[in-house]
Amino acid sequence: MNQRQELVTWDDVHRLIDNLMQQFDRQYKVLLIITRGGIVPGGFLAHAMDIRNIYTASVDFFEPLESPGQRNVPYLAWPRFLQFPEPAALRDERVLIVDDVWGSGRTITAVRKRVLAAGGLPSTCVLHFNPNRNLFDASLPDYYGATTDARIIYPWEVERGFRSRFTPNLP
Repeated sequence: MNQRQELVTWDDVHRLIDNLMQQFDRQYKVLLIITRGGIVPGGFLAHAMDIRNIYTASVDFFEPLESPGQRNVPYLAWPRFLQFPEPAALRDERVLIVDDVWGSGRTITAVRKRVLAAGGLPSTCVLHFNPNRNLFDASLPDYYGATTDARIIYPWEVERGFRSRFTPNLP
């Protein structure tokens, strides 16, 4: 079954950022951007919120390899942090964790737990939340611009060459 796709424009992104800005109920001094998806929305939010302490988290989930007689079970891989700030930078700080989409929630939840372990006070923020794919029944983003069941295609993805792959009807 093909998942519905939705092309988001730059104007849509700005509206989502405006929507998020109205939701924030506290001040943040630290922004933790999840690469790669969170880089663009994180930049917009850092500017709008005048946050200057900006860090990145790069997380990968390497799926376990199949062994003879065993099937590869998705979502059982442990996160591997390729990049993460020193715990001292997060300790006792309100940390806004930013990504583009909360799909399964694995990546942003792993980052949130690591911020907690470092002694930080994390909140999660995404442009789009997909409740149908969320693997964490008791958890959802603290802030999100919109909910969706679609595969979101952001304008920075189209510009990078996904135009023909996802949107064959565009000029």
